[in-house]
Amino acid sequence: MTIAEVSRAYDISADTLRYYERIGLIPTVPRTAGGIRDYGEEDCRWVEFIKCMRAAGIQVEALIEYVTLFAQGDSTTGARLQLLLEQRELLLGKMEQMQQTLERLNHKIEHYEQCDRAMRDLRPA
Repeated sequence: MTIAEVSRAYDISADTLRYYERIGLIPTVPRTAGGIRDYGEEDCRWVEFIKCMRAAGIQVEALIEYVTLFAQGDSTTGARLQLLLEQRELLLGKMEQMQQTLERLNHKIEHYEQCDRAMRDLRPA
């Protein structure tokens, strides 16, 4: 697939794809004889993985480290596992914080809805 096709398929700009490759967030994408990036299935899986992880708020640096370790082969599976476990703990912490924020928001909304109902009840018919 060309970079334009991958861009459309994953709703990510071509510039972002180039940037991700340049900083090592996705492995180097093979090129055609003419120098055009030629994304294969494995490359697309990387794009999908990185997009998912970034959407969850996982830091670029952690993902670069993961990609670097992956490129080093099977001897790094323990390190990759540890990195993913750490990221999961961070994500769980963020989720807990977001849940607390949501509960607070819901409380505020409920308060204002009650105020709004009370104001409507006071208005003459």
